[in-house]
Amino acid sequence: MILQVEGVGKQFGGLQALLDVTFDLPAGQILGLIGPNGAGKTTLFNCINGVYAPSAGRVIFRGEDVTASKTYDMAHRGLARTHQIVRPLNELTVRENVTVGACFGREGHTLGKASQIADEVLAFVELSDRHDQLAGSLNVGQKKRLEMARALAAQPYLLLLDEVLAGLNPSEISRMVDIVKRIRDERSVTIIMIEHVMHAVMNVSDRIIVLDYGEQIAEGSPEEVANNPKVIEAYLGDPELAEQLLNE
Repeated sequence: MILQVEGVGKQFGGLQALLDVTFDLPAGQILGLIGPNGAGKTTLFNCINGVYAPSAGRVIFRGEDVTASKTYDMAHRGLARTHQIVRPLNELTVRENVTVGACFGREGHTLGKASQIADEVLAFVELSDRHDQLAGSLNVGQKKRLEMARALAAQPYLLLLDEVLAGLNPSEISRMVDIVKRIRDERSVTIIMIEHVMHAVMNVSDRIIVLDYGEQIAEGSPEEVANNPKVIEAYLGDPELAEQLLNE
């Protein structure tokens, strides 16, 4: 297993943001993480990659207990993430942004090698034509791909994607879904993705986990989850929607 989450909980004062979340993630899978706003999805990401120390439970990454490890340590171990609100270094060029990812990632490359990796990754996410442009001048879809490129340049084993499809139009969603599949298939990177674009996450994920009020209410294949009465009641709202999501 590349990742094992064992009984992870997180409290903020009197608020129980996560309660006893447990799952195993085999290498090579795409795991979808869904649930209503405020369900604890991003908090779980933050507990996995070191932003927060869990209040309970353990996180095992590539066979080592990394519970409460720092974010920079997780980056060096081979975990990278994107953020729901994109955070490019606006005054640097697109290429320089991605170079930073390679310098501070798993291998800690020198500037020359990091620049080579940046060029290769920008071609992979179809941003080569923007390499000299200031990151702050990109549109939303391009910034999402830049954030993904910066994470990929860190050469992770595991990539956490936080709503990479949010704010994109249908053609951009299709393009991004294709890139996500290629990251797993061509680069052998395992992926967990938080997503509200249901038809996309249902069709790209091997497995789905559903959180509601910080609790894990369902886990299984996209078909199993979409037809789970608890998931329909807590999140999907309409039994007919399940069939639509799986067939789009």
